[in-house]
Amino acid sequence: MQPFLLHHLISSTAARTPDAPALRMNGETLDYGRLAHAVEALGGGLLRLGLARGARVAVWLDKRFETVIACFAAAAAGGVFVPVNPVLKPAQVGHILADSGAHTLVTSPERFATLAETFAACSELRHIVLTGGVEQTNIHADQAVAVHIWDDLLSAASGGGHRVIDADMTAILYTSGSTGLPKGVALSHRNMVAGAQSVAHYLENRADDVLLAALPLSFDAGFSQLTTAFAVGARVALLNYLLPRDVLKAMERERVTGLTAVPPLWIQLAQLTWPPGIGEHLRYFANTGGHLPRATLERLRANLPVARPYLMYGLTEAFRATFLPPEEAARRPDSIGKAIPNAEVLVLREDGGECAPNEPGELVQRGALVGLGYWNDPERTAERYRPLPAGAGAALPEIAVFSGDTVRRDEDGFLYFIGRRDETIKTSGYRVSPAEIEEILYATRLVGECAAFGLPHSILGHSIVAVVTPAAGNIYDDDILVAAIMAECRVRMPSYMLPSRIDVRAGMLPRTPNGKIDRKALSGELWKMDGCDTAIRVK
Repeated sequence: MQPFLLHHLISSTAARTPDAPALRMNGETLDYGRLAHAVEALGGGLLRLGLARGARVAVWLDKRFETVIACFAAAAAGGVFVPVNPVLKPAQVGHILADSGAHTLVTSPERFATLAETFAACSELRHIVLTGGVEQTNIHADQAVAVHIWDDLLSAASGGGHRVIDADMTAILYTSGSTGLPKGVALSHRNMVAGAQSVAHYLENRADDVLLAALPLSFDAGFSQLTTAFAVGARVALLNYLLPRDVLKAMERERVTGLTAVPPLWIQLAQLTWPPGIGEHLRYFANTGGHLPRATLERLRANLPVARPYLMYGLTEAFRATFLPPEEAARRPDSIGKAIPNAEVLVLREDGGECAPNEPGELVQRGALVGLGYWNDPERTAERYRPLPAGAGAALPEIAVFSGDTVRRDEDGFLYFIGRRDETIKTSGYRVSPAEIEEILYATRLVGECAAFGLPHSILGHSIVAVVTPAAGNIYDDDILVAAIMAECRVRMPSYMLPSRIDVRAGMLPRTPNGKIDRKALSGELWKMDGCDTAIRVK
């Protein structure tokens, strides 16, 4: 039987080739047989904790065997896994735990120790599973949740999970938007399995491939490295890297055949001297999460004359969307390609009509990869997941995802990204909410008013800029105030969210007609004043 549930990607390969390597990290290898057994065993342990069908299991770990096992075990038990980016601070983790209504959290003892103040807001959290031992004296007696050790759950009697079908939700991936805190995109088994099969098809993945998981597993493209590899029985090398050179070392050491990364990492890698051995085994490299500068693409192709380049575009809301075939990379380096197999991408006007060639319109995606909506947010779901207009490709009513991104399609059917309709900041491969930055700035009590936005940057995608007014009673000059704000931001924000520039203004910030602070006016002012790339300084 072909896999139709997410964990089938592992179990079906284990049934065929149990000794084939599935995961490798720090010199250790986990084969498919042992991976499938661990997934089944932990799934049984989660059921013993009372995990109900559809209950959420949050996983806050760096990349390691346990991270992969926990996600797939939650799916196998009939639950929903929620991978949490390991670089997030406790406050952001607390938001995800509370918003998702997580029943169980899988984390390390070290990370667990930082979350003491967040649990009070997590009313549905009942269990914490620690990947290492912990002294009972370190667990507060008034703790509202029960704490368990990973190995104890693995020893639980395994058994079948709750009955689910491919239309059921299996994952919530949190992504930032233009307003508010990160929102959870709900994905089904069908979304993730169809995505794995589609991507593996056009990348021509096979069982002897070695994929390097350099992106966070909380990203759709990062998690896709697992599902794509497992769909064909390939091996994934897990990597937590500090420096770009660590990526090259891992590629050489593990004899990686496929690497997917975001533009800032590719730009850094392209500037390094590549060990000659990498080009002997790297079969392809793929870009996602933003436009890859043409100069970087050319440098990579010069370093890797045999490797095939894939330029991709994807929405978390639909898991994957488009790719540019390698043979088109030289002719159309600015294109995001065409729809991936088993998906259709439309370019529509506001009235629902299809755009003519080279006419800008909104990218709309239909098909098996379109997600279920935003978790616990019917209003946003109704805005983004809407019925296709009559005549737009579906004979019967069908829900599609309206991306909010403006694109054009040329006469040959290739798509080109133009811009985003919302104000989401895309920096270093992350999507950052201006409102979330502003909320943290206000929490410092050092600012009276503030506005955050992105300015174009050739390496980062966008650099983050904040314009603030001093709080009432401020006693600092501007330079000292900026230093104080940045010190607070470093404590409260992950590094990718930190402003590259802070401007201090006197008086009120400009307003829109409805009384809101006008981010667009401020960003336009600084863009005209400084242009691209000049905002990468704290001022």
